[in-house]
Amino acid sequence: MPHAQTPNHSGAAITLQKVHPFGQASLALTTTAANPGGRLADRHSAYHDNLSPPLAWTPVEGAAAYAIIVEDPDAPRDRPFIHWLIWNIPGETVSLPEGLPKEASLGLVGGATQGRNDSGAVGYFGPRPPVGHGVHHYHFQIFALAERLPFGPETQLSDLVNALKGDSLASADLIVTYEAAGA
Repeated sequence: MPHAQTPNHSGAAITLQKVHPFGQASLALTTTAANPGGRLADRHSAYHDNLSPPLAWTPVEGAAAYAIIVEDPDAPRDRPFIHWLIWNIPGETVSLPEGLPKEASLGLVGGATQGRNDSGAVGYFGPRPPVGHGVHHYHFQIFALAERLPFGPETQLSDLVNALKGDSLASADLIVTYEAAGA
């Protein structure tokens, strides 16, 4: 039997590996849409309803805001695929509901800002790994911020990461998986 080729993955560092919080606070991120390390429910995939999953986290004392970045380092490209950028989630917020609107400014979340994902749209873009590419790991990364960020929705990930480097009190990473049906 011939050996199947292993697909190429980006292998590039995700945001969490580039940002080292200056605080000692503990932060944990959870979702009811999957078990930690488990498969994300189909409704949150771009193959299905493409709804952002509900998220909850532990509060961080002194946090003025939170930022969430979702990346897929298993994408067959040079860098991880960005599935979601959202920042300036108010510091008193400890959860996001399922299915946030795909709008740049979210009044229902205290004016949080959503940036462009790598599909070119604003807001959440769910997993959509290529059929036959195997299991992909999606990193839901949260950062507790000492201050709100002065960025608009067209902000690039590199600019967001640079701001996170100097402003993060704490961070956490929730990893979920997804594989295309028919794989």
